[in-house]
Amino acid sequence: MTDHDQDRDDPQSEPSAAVDAMSAKQAVEAEESEIPAGPKKIASIMAHPDDAEFICGATMARWAEEGNEVVIVLITSGDKGSDDPDVTPEMLAATREAEQLAAAKELGVSDVIFLRKTDGYLVPTLELRRELVRVVREVKPDVVICQDPTVHWADTSYINHPDHRAAGEAVLAAIFPAARNPKYFPELLAEGLQPHTVREIYLGGAQTPDVAVDVTAQMPKKISALKAHASQVGEFEFEQMIWDWAKESAKEFPDHGEYAESFRYFKLD
Repeated sequence: MTDHDQDRDDPQSEPSAAVDAMSAKQAVEAEESEIPAGPKKIASIMAHPDDAEFICGATMARWAEEGNEVVIVLITSGDKGSDDPDVTPEMLAATREAEQLAAAKELGVSDVIFLRKTDGYLVPTLELRRELVRVVREVKPDVVICQDPTVHWADTSYINHPDHRAAGEAVLAAIFPAARNPKYFPELLAEGLQPHTVREIYLGGAQTPDVAVDVTAQMPKKISALKAHASQVGEFEFEQMIWDWAKESAKEFPDHGEYAESFRYFKLD
């Protein structure tokens, strides 16, 4: 793992330098501050292996290309992601962790952190919140990408996985107010984990996105990263679907290139 305790510069940073100019303008249209230069620490905190690649893989690749340090945090190892009765949860978890490491390499992600909670049983408890506060205080991200806890379904053919909703709710509760407030989980202070303030949040998979990132140049990396998750997509013709999703996102946000990934954006004080 990387050194999560390194000092972060520019703690009062405004919208991420990684966001393209049009997205940043939309996100801070009521403000007069300029987009700062310089690298950011970005953490994608998701429920399962491959969640980040499907939701924001090309965005992570772009941000890594632009010199930002990108980390993936996985709450579970996806140990229920197969219907094969001959594959045990332990076997599947090991396979999916190896696949995740390979996918992260394709995207230029610098580190992957596995929390190894049980797949399918995720609940936004205080215990999970404490563990995520620990991660936030260790990693010290300026920006967090997580799942939208308000999305229960996308259409009549898709029910959102309950782990996705639980992960999003737990991550948001960890970021605000717990990770930044020294009165939350004082046992972490006793371990030397000082409060940390996350300045920006991007909700992936949001049904009402308000910013988008032009990822036209990074789409091939996203596809390569998803192919690394062979246990999940090996016999699934997914590529055209991924291109179509990104094209539709770009249509919703003109001037964001031919392909885009969209998010619900929060800029915290």
